[in-house]
Amino acid sequence: MLTREKRAVKDRLIVALDVSSVEEARAVVRELKNEVGMFKAGLELYSIAGLDLFHMMREEGIKLFFDGKFHDIPNTVAQASRNMTRQGVAMFNIHATGGSEMMKAAAEACRQESEKHGMKPYLIAVTVLTSIAGDALRAELQVNEEITKYVCRLAKLTQASGLDGVVASAKEAKSIREACGEEFVIVTPGIRPAWSSQDDQKRIVTPGQAIKDGADFLVVGRPITTAKDRKDAARRVVEEMEAAL
Repeated sequence: MLTREKRAVKDRLIVALDVSSVEEARAVVRELKNEVGMFKAGLELYSIAGLDLFHMMREEGIKLFFDGKFHDIPNTVAQASRNMTRQGVAMFNIHATGGSEMMKAAAEACRQESEKHGMKPYLIAVTVLTSIAGDALRAELQVNEEITKYVCRLAKLTQASGLDGVVASAKEAKSIREACGEEFVIVTPGIRPAWSSQDDQKRIVTPGQAIKDGADFLVVGRPITTAKDRKDAARRVVEEMEAAL
């Protein structure tokens, strides 16, 4: 797995396929696959496309981050992780709040399956969703800990459980990097270029700031996929990333 320094900047950009059909996803993929490094597909697309999503991935020759956020008993998550590895995705995630036993089971299943097929995806854990702010964490989830400290604690638990990295707001990227070291992978959603709208994200950061703070991969959705010129929007995001290096 390449370090941040060895990855081409565009390969660090992941475009979110937040659409509701394979046809829409394929159109975005064909337009952008030479401009970005990876695409992210989550429950919105998977719930309508099913296994056709992975067929499209292979047909188009793209790298896919499956954003399924598995969170269940250890055996169930381990088997789901085994299946994701078989599908040939480049990255997938589980919830860190599922605990160390669940994460260790997923990591071991992923390792065993990747040894059979010769390709190991990045296995990462979600810390706190970027739609959740500190007040909701305290009032609704009863987590009486400052959000950055809580995220870093989950990141260290994830690392100790044998996973490759975490999904976290870029607002916590610098602290996670300091806590978990240079080899730990940090994937940051909630990225919004200065020229785009905030939408429903709370803990957002610009592409340049995320890169400066140590993010490995940046996930960008609507600012690119709803732009009149998607290629131009993707290139502008990459330019912001490059300027920060």
